[in-house]
Amino acid sequence: MPKSTFRSPLRRTTGTVTVIEARVHRSFARNARLAFYLTTVVVGLLTATVTAEQLHPILALFAGIVVGIVCGATAWMLVRCWPVIRLLWWWTPEILLALTVVYGWMFLARHTHLVVRLLVLVLVVGVPLVVAPIRRRIVAWAWCVIVRHRLRVCFAEFIIANQSGTLPLILLARPTPVGERVWIYLRPGLSLPDLESRLDKIAVACHASAVTIDRASQTTAAYLRIDVKRRQVLDTTIDSPLVDLVDPDTPTPIRPVPDLPVALDLPDIGPDVPAGKTRPNGHPTRPPAPAAPASATTPAAVAAVAGPVDDVTDWI
Repeated sequence: MPKSTFRSPLRRTTGTVTVIEARVHRSFARNARLAFYLTTVVVGLLTATVTAEQLHPILALFAGIVVGIVCGATAWMLVRCWPVIRLLWWWTPEILLALTVVYGWMFLARHTHLVVRLLVLVLVVGVPLVVAPIRRRIVAWAWCVIVRHRLRVCFAEFIIANQSGTLPLILLARPTPVGERVWIYLRPGLSLPDLESRLDKIAVACHASAVTIDRASQTTAAYLRIDVKRRQVLDTTIDSPLVDLVDPDTPTPIRPVPDLPVALDLPDIGPDVPAGKTRPNGHPTRPPAPAAPASATTPAAVAAVAGPVDDVTDWI
């Protein structure tokens, strides 16, 4: 936890910059010691046992001690340096970009003329500013880098971590038509419902309109996928190319209008209650009307076959 003290033109202030928390340091130091002792003992005994058949027992014991110490030191270094490795992983895009710019410019400065360097600088900076598709692609990937850092800040601020202070591991990110998609791996102590209850805060931190989270694997509950949505693409107007394929001189087909039955009355519909039964209102039902002949298709013929009209109260 390095501290820095500086004097400003107005007042003297003391600032503290925390790269890795003290609790995380203590936890990983304890785990590193345990890993060293356990690996040294296990690997040393196995090595001494295996080499005892080929060497003298005393030489096999010394060989086991040496191999155990080497393997234990390797395990200690991996566990102890894991917070630093994770921090380097978070800043990998920025580190690679900075190395590319610095060493690329040094390479050009040693092997090319100033005019060539200026021309390369104009191409690298000017082309993305002028060509819109390239500029949008660069901005999309830049938002992926920003979202990874914003998610890390969210996890450090209000996501409850485990006893050792280990936060979720933020993996890769890529742009999508509506925003960004980020894959994360949860450590022990977190679950999907813990993050679902804070989606509104994550959306605010990522400067997005909405955030959704879902499982990225059906076999591992710790592997999740976060979709950051910044814009809607379904409400925009899209020009369909099918309109240009229609010939404007194509004549409109004339479809014949079918003969539909008209002047139907309620008696033309079969009764719901069988003939001879009594309706709930107390009126007897009428037998169904005989079917009209095939030639009687006019409204007058239909009305003649149907007979007199029933009382309206029979159908209420």
